[in-house]
Amino acid sequence: MSLFDRRTFLISAIASLGAVAGCGFSPAYAPGGTAAALRGQVDVDAPSDRESYALVNRLSTVFGPTTAPLYRLSYDISTTEHAIGLTRDQEITRYHIEGKVSFTLTEIQTERVLTKSDVSSFTAYSATGSTVDAITAPRDAYERLMVILADQMVSKLITTVEMQK
Repeated sequence: MSLFDRRTFLISAIASLGAVAGCGFSPAYAPGGTAAALRGQVDVDAPSDRESYALVNRLSTVFGPTTAPLYRLSYDISTTEHAIGLTRDQEITRYHIEGKVSFTLTEIQTERVLTKSDVSSFTAYSATGSTVDAITAPRDAYERLMVILADQMVSKLITTVEMQK
């Protein structure tokens, strides 16, 4: 005997879809969605190091190439790294990386600041393994962190542009 009833589940799923459709929900990345207003319109400051390159690469992937941008996105990245895993011999086995990006979206034509905000997140990596692992693990962790932060920035920027309408 199962406690799971498919009919009840299907009926509630269909009802919830109707409720979402009735509230005016539309996907941000759908054609004509909120994110379309930023596609090809955001000029992101040039990267200056490995972390900023990963951040700008992700933002460029989301916003697409620009020809005549309407907005300028400037940013400032800060990261801190902490040892979080120690063996009995006091050898570090794991690192925790915290990252924060402060950013400003400015309308290019009027120089009006549309939003000034910041996002933060964290990731970690293992310090154990081969020599190759010791080199690539921190790089991968910082790149993952920049992708996470870029995605958070995009979410805030989409919300800002939607609120400006």
